[in-house]
Amino acid sequence: MNNEPSGLLLAHRAMLRDLDRCAALTADLARNSPRLDRKRASAIAGYLTDFCDSIHHHHSAEDDVLWPVLERSAGAHVDLTELTDDHAVLDPKLARIRVGAAALKAEHIVPAELAADLADLRDTLHEHIADEERTIVPLIKQYVSDDEWNRVESEIRKRGAKMTFEVPRILAVATEAELAETRKEGGIPVAIMIKLLPLPFRRRESLVFGAAR
Repeated sequence: MNNEPSGLLLAHRAMLRDLDRCAALTADLARNSPRLDRKRASAIAGYLTDFCDSIHHHHSAEDDVLWPVLERSAGAHVDLTELTDDHAVLDPKLARIRVGAAALKAEHIVPAELAADLADLRDTLHEHIADEERTIVPLIKQYVSDDEWNRVESEIRKRGAKMTFEVPRILAVATEAELAETRKEGGIPVAIMIKLLPLPFRRRESLVFGAAR
């Protein structure tokens, strides 16, 4: 087997990019304490809420779909205890960020607590993702067949990620070779999403991140 879990790696890449820029954005806005106009405050809060949902979707899919496959395929060669424990601490962190995003939307000011929570989440997930890619990706390549991996990805897609949020973020971090492979594997439906979804998302990014984008 020589499986390359490119979808997993792209999702991680997009997540790390957003962790860095959301933490930087909120730190800057909390430090300078400007009162934002209603439209931008709502846009930032909405983006952070979608981002929290995306992280929750990703890690719950690993727990519910990928981990059982790995345990069945790799057997004694895999110990997911530490990674599962990492996942258990994420939901309280995400809940705090959602509360901070709601406060931002209502008050039009980035709370210092929100910036601190995003910095904490960034540091936690940078370490967690590095550990995961170091330990899990080699096991996927060695023990999970192509057919089994395709079933994993299909099952995860059925869990209902918000494609208008996920697809443009993945496209932003994909190489040309990865994009070509995605078009080849996804056919016409994926080609349509690649063509249509980035433009409105770029407008959303511009409102959220402004010059910090």
